Amino acid sequence: MDLQKLLFLPEIASAHGHEVDLIIYLVHIFMFILFIGWGVFFFLALFKFRKGKNPKASHVGVKSHVTSYLEVGVVLFEAFLLIGLCIPFWAKQVNAFPNRKDVVNVRVNAEQFAWNIHYPGADGVFGKTDVEFFNKQSNPMGLDPNDPFGKDDFTTINQLHLPIGKPAIIYLTSRDVIHSFFLPEMRVKQDAIPGMSIPLWFTPTKTGQWEIACAQLCGIGHYRMKGFLTVHSQEEYKSWLDEQAASLGGDGEEFDDFWN
Repeated sequence: MDLQKLLFLPEIASAHGHEVDLIIYLVHIFMFILFIGWGVFFFLALFKFRKGKNPKASHVGVKSHVTSYLEVGVVLFEAFLLIGLCIPFWAKQVNAFPNRKDVVNVRVNAEQFAWNIHYPGADGVFGKTDVEFFNKQSNPMGLDPNDPFGKDDFTTINQLHLPIGKPAIIYLTSRDVIHSFFLPEMRVKQDAIPGMSIPLWFTPTKTGQWEIACAQLCGIGHYRMKGFLTVHSQEEYKSWLDEQAASLGGDGEEFDDFWN
């Protein structure tokens, strides 16, 4: 039985996706068992303790401890889900960020109703940003034109590009209200909160294009707030980076060191 299709889950395109789905499978199986068990108990109680069979109330009560054992079993399984699976997964995937040279760092700034995406350029350092330099059309991230680290930075709107097989760290912020950065195929969902920069990370394992959805009602135009994640092969991603560098006046070879 393909549980992924049975539960209508999207395809998995990230390294940690299978662990997320395992937890989803176990929780749903557990819920189904509890649903059947309590349903059977309900009808048995209606039949066994019906008025016709019990014209007088019994003050002795149930002497069996089966239900107590079942309750202990439920508690133990819930503890296993939390302590054995969820907490270790959180420590591994949420708290422990990759420490590698080839990590891709990207800033994503949400607004009503778009995703502004900021790449640090070949030097790997994000340029300074300030609301003073903000222009919705020409400078949506508010990059400081006088900062030397920002000279090679570039931005896109609603278009996130990443390479396959390399960890990507997304620094998520919001310009106005609470949004939610949702990539179902990557098994990633994180709120973007004004005044906070919240990092999240994942490693793409498939090439292709997927939709970036906003999973938090953020205003009257919420329905049209969507972007696209494109995962390239490493060669295609290098070519895409070179194109961005060339559009800024570079020679197209600035990113060579990133892959070495």
